[in-house]
Amino acid sequence: MQTILLGIDIGTSACKVAFFGPDGDILAQRGEPYNVYYPKPGWAEQNPTEWWSSVCKAIKATISENNINVNDIAGIGIGGQSWSAIPLAGNGDVLCNTPIWMDTRAQDICDSLDEAIGEKTFFEICGNPLKPSYSLPKILWYKKYLPEVYEKTDKILQSNGYIAYMLTGKISMDLSQGYGFQNFNLRTGQFDFELSKEAGLRADIFPEVTSCHSIVGLVTKKAASETGLPEGIPVVAGGLDAALSTLGSGAIDDGETQEQGGQAGGMSIVTSSCLTNIKLITSYHVIPDRWLLQGGTVGGGGVLRWFVEQFGEYEKLNSKQNGLNVFSEITKLAEQIKPGSDGLIFLPYMSGERSPIWDPYAKGVYYGVDFSKTKGHFIRASLEGVAYSLKHNLETSEMSGATVKELRSVGGAANSLLWTQIKSDATGKPISVVEADTATTLGAAMLAGVAVGVYKDFEEATKRTVKIKRQHTPNPENTEIYNKAYNIYLEIYENLKSVMKKSSI
Repeated sequence: MQTILLGIDIGTSACKVAFFGPDGDILAQRGEPYNVYYPKPGWAEQNPTEWWSSVCKAIKATISENNINVNDIAGIGIGGQSWSAIPLAGNGDVLCNTPIWMDTRAQDICDSLDEAIGEKTFFEICGNPLKPSYSLPKILWYKKYLPEVYEKTDKILQSNGYIAYMLTGKISMDLSQGYGFQNFNLRTGQFDFELSKEAGLRADIFPEVTSCHSIVGLVTKKAASETGLPEGIPVVAGGLDAALSTLGSGAIDDGETQEQGGQAGGMSIVTSSCLTNIKLITSYHVIPDRWLLQGGTVGGGGVLRWFVEQFGEYEKLNSKQNGLNVFSEITKLAEQIKPGSDGLIFLPYMSGERSPIWDPYAKGVYYGVDFSKTKGHFIRASLEGVAYSLKHNLETSEMSGATVKELRSVGGAANSLLWTQIKSDATGKPISVVEADTATTLGAAMLAGVAVGVYKDFEEATKRTVKIKRQHTPNPENTEIYNKAYNIYLEIYENLKSVMKKSSI
């Protein structure tokens, strides 16, 4: 008999399911897409029932195509995108689509809360800024604009909580997703019901908070018939995708940091105390007695993907003819350019920017263009600009008292040796690249493994499952070049931010 752990991840564009052995080896994995809806400017929403349909489809297909012995599955963990606000009726029906993390429709709610209560009051409780993309303003938006939904809502769930509910029939709210609510106390790990009342919300709309590796229920007969899983498998609460990815990268101790190179970029620093900075994001880690000081930027792998789509026709054709990876092809041009791109600097604010500037009006900028610049310059400057955004978040974190020892790199961008070395040089930090490109689902599976006793603790779980495939150390000469360019990068934004806002209105 082989022990199997199942990890599920509810991402923005698709769900992923992966079956792991106890040593972190991937037995099978699959993704299934679903829609993001943009009904109005500033709105971005998804239908949670489509998440569930995709999860069922992915699990069934993966089991049948890979001859998975479902009776060997010991536990299930679930990761999910942040800042959902899923209104669930008492009978289990989803009452409307949930605004997702990029939705900003509740700005007027935030303005009203700031005036009535004050952002400082919320920040002292939850340690995070009052922004419309968070969960609390979305619930108040329901109350104001969809009162029939608010009145019928029994509980508000997060993305992983909804999948756990569909698997077990049990309501749950994990600790790591609490940071999406400005009425959640980030030091006690509980909702502040006095502040909830002051904000105008019912206390009973919030589920009971549980640890991320708590078993919330067992797979029901109904869920078994829909997924192809057997009844009775333990399901843990799960957690925030970024926190699970941090666990899946092996970052569990103070100062260990996950660097995310997916569509967007970001970093999560493990801390043993609750450090906050209004320019950053603080959440609980998915492991006990740890927090994460996080920075999230819009500039990540999506920057290179955009460049390839708009300017990489030759590279796309060449890679197709030769069976090569188009991203490897296009970064070959960047390898020919010296660090610093001969003065070409890129601001990767391709859809506004999140931390640490929190500027929805920020724009992407190439500065230093002249007749000497080639396509290779623009590609390398793009890679360097994303590295500067990472450095900006790390510097802000260190000013808050965090200590960053090394970065654990995950995501598609980590596959680029050049880009990873640029990040190491620009930040001055060593970077270890995790072998498996499945950090989030692995983290979810590890939660389940600890819960059901496959691992005695999280230290054993990471030692057994997380493997490093390569390491990068900063080149001091390149770091000196990048430090000078980085200061110009910061100055460009400061000088242009008022113009960016004017051009957006």
